[in-house]
Amino acid sequence: MSGFVIQQPPIVSIPVAGGGAFPVRRVYCIGRNYAAHSVEMGGDPNRETPFFFQKNPNNLDPTGEFPYPANTSDVHHEVELVVALKSGGVNIPVEKALDHVWGYAPALDMTRRDLQNDAKKAGRPWEISKAFERSGPVGLLHPVAQVGHLDRGRIELKVNGNVRQTADINQMIWKVPEMIAYLSEYFELAAGDVIFSGTPSGVGPVSRGDRMEVNIDGLKGFTVTVV
Repeated sequence: MSGFVIQQPPIVSIPVAGGGAFPVRRVYCIGRNYAAHSVEMGGDPNRETPFFFQKNPNNLDPTGEFPYPANTSDVHHEVELVVALKSGGVNIPVEKALDHVWGYAPALDMTRRDLQNDAKKAGRPWEISKAFERSGPVGLLHPVAQVGHLDRGRIELKVNGNVRQTADINQMIWKVPEMIAYLSEYFELAAGDVIFSGTPSGVGPVSRGDRMEVNIDGLKGFTVTVV
């Protein structure tokens, strides 16, 4: 399309294992999707109605560096499995939901926890704590054609060689097909949408100089340095 009155912003993408890039349209994130993490955050470990927040596409960052953000003294790591959609729609049946998945990637949902806690107390949105610059470090995206659908396997985060978070992705309260189906009841999903599927227990602070190692069984891991 021509006629833009300012320079067109760059298309945000996730690098793909084996080459190429996946363009990102929207970023949905589910909260408290592992029982133990729900407990550590003061929530209910039982299956309750899911809730979502959003990051911006340009928050995703494959560079391997995470700049410590401004106006916070308590930034936490949250390791997550990302689901990338090749198609979408509305009111997608659970049994058809995986047909819309293009692939999976390891990622981090970095969080300004002090600002999130303030927002919770005031009943305000979370975006100031979740949707800041480079708050979504992400590894390579792996196509379903190569890795299949991931419904079990270890998810782990190490900081400076020490395990901070570990679980099995089969411990998700809301599974990937259920998340897709639920979101499609409220949004029209489409190709390019990605979903952060929640984090296990063990979230905690990072400091400048820390090295975070992300690993999910079946996917190539990646490392991020806090700078």
